[in-house]
Amino acid sequence: MSKADLRRIAAVAPSLHYRYSGGTASIVAVVPEQAKSLAIASAGPYLPPEVPRIGVLQLLTRGWSRPPGGLTHRIWHARRNDEMLIGLVLRHVLRQKWKLIFTSAAQRKRTGLTRWLMRRMDAIVTPSEYSAAFVDVDVPVHIVHHGVDPQKFQPAPDRDAAWAESGLPGRYGVGVFGRVRHQKGTDLFVEAMIRLLPKYPDWTAVVTGLMAWEEAGFVAALKRRIAEAGMENRIALLGERPQGEVPLWFRRILLYVAPMRNEGFGLTPLEAMASGAAVVATRTGAAPYLVAEGATGTIVPPDDLDALVAGIEPLMADPARAAAMGRAGRAKALAEHTLANEAAAMNAVYEKVWRS
Repeated sequence: MSKADLRRIAAVAPSLHYRYSGGTASIVAVVPEQAKSLAIASAGPYLPPEVPRIGVLQLLTRGWSRPPGGLTHRIWHARRNDEMLIGLVLRHVLRQKWKLIFTSAAQRKRTGLTRWLMRRMDAIVTPSEYSAAFVDVDVPVHIVHHGVDPQKFQPAPDRDAAWAESGLPGRYGVGVFGRVRHQKGTDLFVEAMIRLLPKYPDWTAVVTGLMAWEEAGFVAALKRRIAEAGMENRIALLGERPQGEVPLWFRRILLYVAPMRNEGFGLTPLEAMASGAAVVATRTGAAPYLVAEGATGTIVPPDDLDALVAGIEPLMADPARAAAMGRAGRAKALAEHTLANEAAAMNAVYEKVWRS
């Protein structure tokens, strides 16, 4: 897709980091959906063709132009500290007409710098009610749950055949996807599988996701633990997969585990639901609002290995029940948690900021 002209753009959602992250994933997913009814674009180094985008230099050459549609200001929607800072420079140093929004997903006390930046925003967006409780600045807060693309993430026509295509042993897959690190609880998942897999020989565990260099010690400890338990053939650590391959793994597994110790939102449980997998998730991020207890999955306390095992085992013991929960999860995702819902809610926040 060719670059858009900033003079025809009402809102910019920058993605200025080179490392692919949750913020990048959110932009890549929702901005094309927002663009169906709003003149919005992104800017930054990693943007696939489906994302409308502007060149960064346009901010310096066309940033003083009048916004389209009779608006007095454009929206600058930051998701990181440096993007908030750039928005402040555009508005207060270069004297361009911008309204500033920040998405705050963290569930911890913010640093002094971050709070200083957030106080200068026109609005804060959070992806969950829990994250909103950690916003301790006097700025309007709007809760917008993330959504999922139900076409990209959908059940396999034949899950048994899809699992067989993976080349892994067993009949059923149980997985955890996303960055491999302590905060994500990957070690809790591995320990749970070491306890459960010997009792359920038809199941195989799958871990995919970025294993960053700073997590080398954590990953090495996981591999040692799996080897010590003799589980190398039952717990597959596949590392980071190409983005186009990720939906295939959601379609292959029957049960998804989200063992995070803390999380701003946590999109993978929703992607699993849309793909027809049952979900066992910790009570972090938006999981309690996404997973319907007893209907689409189970919610357990964070950082509690015994509770995690207790939540997973009934579904490994009864694959038919897991499949039924997966079907219910798909229905809930379609009814309540699509990208179209998220985009409409986000655009409504923009309208409120413009009116203010």
